[in-house]
Order: sequence, then structure tokens, then C-alpha cells
Amino acid sequence: MKYPVLLLLLAMATSVAAETAAVPTATEATKYLPLVRAKIHEGYQGMFRAEGGAFKYPFLTPGSAQYGDILWDWDSWWSNVALRQILLEQGTPEIRAQALKHEQGCVLNYLSYGGMDGWVPIIIKRNSGTRKELQAGEDIYATNMHKPCLAQHAAFLTQREGGDAEWLRDRFFQLQAFVNKYKNHQRHKATGLYYWNNDTAIGVDNDPSTYMRPPKSSGSIFLNCMMYKEFLALAYLCERLNMGEIAVAYQQDAADLKAAIQRHCWDERDGFFYSVDLNLMPFEPKPFGGEAKFMLHAGYPRDYDCLIQRIDVWSGFMAMWAGIATPEQAKRMVAEHFKNERTFNAPYGIRTLSKLEKMYNVRASGNPSLWTGPIWGISNYVVFSGLVDYGFDAEARELAQKTIVLFGRDFERFGALHEYYLPESGEPVLNKGFQNWNYLVLNMAAWLEGKERVREF
Repeated sequence: MKYPVLLLLLAMATSVAAETAAVPTATEATKYLPLVRAKIHEGYQGMFRAEGGAFKYPFLTPGSAQYGDILWDWDSWWSNVALRQILLEQGTPEIRAQALKHEQGCVLNYLSYGGMDGWVPIIIKRNSGTRKELQAGEDIYATNMHKPCLAQHAAFLTQREGGDAEWLRDRFFQLQAFVNKYKNHQRHKATGLYYWNNDTAIGVDNDPSTYMRPPKSSGSIFLNCMMYKEFLALAYLCERLNMGEIAVAYQQDAADLKAAIQRHCWDERDGFFYSVDLNLMPFEPKPFGGEAKFMLHAGYPRDYDCLIQRIDVWSGFMAMWAGIATPEQAKRMVAEHFKNERTFNAPYGIRTLSKLEKMYNVRASGNPSLWTGPIWGISNYVVFSGLVDYGFDAEARELAQKTIVLFGRDFERFGALHEYYLPESGEPVLNKGFQNWNYLVLNMAAWLEGKERVREF
């Protein structure tokens, strides 16, 4: 009887040792960084696509077979931030000039589909039809459109080019109309928060706060942090185009939204920012007990306008990335959530959903893409960026090193990166050849090395 028990104990010890050995170290990050940098420098031009068909301008694509010739909204923005780091490190003047046309083309292609109603598509394909054809049979006020990062993309490029926004002037109305559509048609008046129209193409596909929930019910922290930065970006662009009077209005929109997020999304009990449920019934007085004069619940109707969703989703950290969290709030978020290995902190980065959530799931899925636990390059980067901004250098260093090792091992074994990864082992899950925001690892590495880091707006 003792012999099997000893074997079991030995197997358990071996398993624990292997699991411990798998955790990335600073030494491994130093080892893998040259490989990561070389591979990215070698393959980044795979993101470049020429104009033609529905594309009036050249553009950037995520750069894998699955996304080979499509312009995606937030993907092109983050790919562009990564591209600028690559060009800073090894771009020639000729390549930078070529790249600029593709970078600006991402924004201009979308704005060429803009209009008076503000609607802009989420994706554009080479064979996409006209604006009228894309809208045919679709209620543009019931479905989602381009995520609120179009002004941020334009502001990023304008900043990187010394503040010159003239390339946008002819299409600037479409950009304002786009942001105004969110403000006028996806804003919950009682709380001041923004909501998704439905759960289609929200970027973080199956975030439980929104996925398969009733239409217009999700006051997503992801969406609201993006919207806050979008207002700031549009205000900046207005100033660069000598439209200061308009800039003031968007600055006020940003201030109002920040206050609403603080009021409704911060949870003092848990020390974290959450999405909120807006799907509450209005108060409708009803007769009770057969006496028409006695109205049920009339003595104290509901006096709150939303219910907080205490679901630990990585996007709560976006309040740090966006600069919405106070220093005290950020300190709690880092101590109680970032550092917690039972919830978010995994050997290869930040779990996209806390491991303690009942919805936690890391099985492969491409429709929807899986955001219920796996490690994504973009979530690692955004959390890293917030840590840097609030002065948590040790934690930012840890996350950067984990990301470098994660991608270094992928390049070493498979010669390419993947779309997302298992939190404990770092094993890739699907979509080999995915470039996109994974290349932001170089922006993280530059910060680690004390070099210039290209930042998003």
C-alpha cells in the first residue's frame, strides 16, 4: 500500500515543481527578448495592405490568414501603436513615409463610410458595398458600430506627427458625427453611462457583463473607459484644428463621464471598477388590495438608476489605463486584484476573467473569441500601461517580463504568435500567425530597457 502512495506523492511533487518552473523569470525575459524583437521586425510589414475595392486608402490589417484583408476597428488602432514602436526602432525614412499612408488610411477609410447619422462600420472588407448597402436591413440604432477609438487613433497619429491634424480636416465632420452618435443614442440619461446596443462585436466578445444580455442593458466599464478617452481625443483634435469652442464641449463630456464612472462603477466594498446593469424597470404605480387610492410601492420608489455587476473582468483595470481611477483606488486595485493569484494574476499575465468566477472558461472558441479567462496580448498591455501611469513599476515590470516570455516561447516553438493563450501553461490556443496588438510587447520591452516607449493617445 505504501508504494502507490509514494508514487502518488512523487507525481504530485513533480507536478508542483513543473508548474513552479513554468513561471517566467526576468532571466528568461532577457533571453527571449532578442528573438521576439527580431521576429517582429522581420514580419511586421505583413500588416500593410494596398488600396482598392472598398478601400480608398491603404491600411493595416491584424496580419494573419483569418484576418488577412480586413480593416478592423480597435485592431487597426492598436496595431498602429505597435507599428510606431517598430518604426522607431528600425524604420527608414522611406518605410516611415510608406507606413504613414497606411496608418492614416485606417482612419480615412472608416470616415469615408461616415455620414450625417454618425454610423461607421465595425469592419470593412475589400468587397464591402456602399454605405447604403451596408446599412440595408439593419437598424443602426439597435446594433453596434465602430468602437469609440476612432478619434483616439486619429489623435495618436496627429501627436506622432507633431500635432498636424490637417489631414483630417475634410473628414472631421464625420468624426464628430460618429462620437455624437454615441452621445445621443447610446447614453443612459439617468446615470450618464454608455451602453452597448447588443452583444455583437464588442471587442471582448463574451464578456459576461454584456454577452447574451438584454439589448441596451450593459453599462460596460470597457465601453465607458474607451468613451472617456474618445472625448479627450476629439477635444485635442478640435484644438489642433483651431476649433477651441467645440473642444470645450467635448472636454465637458469627458468630465461628466468620468464623474459618472466614479459614481456608478467604482465599488468601495471590493476596491474595483465594474460594469453596471441598466436593465431596471421604471416605477409604475399600481393599485393594491382593490383600493384604487392605495398605490403599491408609491411610498418609496426605486431611487437608484443601475445595479453594479460584481463580475471580476480584466477591463476593470482600464480605469487606470484611462486615468479615471484615483491614486487611492489604483492602490487597492493593484493590492487586492492585480496581485491576487487566485483571481487575475497568472503565470503568463492577466486572466481576462477571474479564475474564481463561475463563468471562467479557457476552452478554444473562435465564435465568439474567448475572453472568459485566457491571456490576450492586448489585456496584458493595457493593464501594464495603467500600472506604469500610476507608478507601480515593479508590477509593470513583472507583467512585461511575463508577456515577453509568453511570446518568446511561442516564436521559439512555432515560429509565430497566436491570438490567445492558456493562463497557467502559456500554451497557444488558436489562430497561428496573429500579429496585431501582440506586437505591443515591444512597447513594453522599450519601457523595461529605459528606452523611448511609443504611447497611445
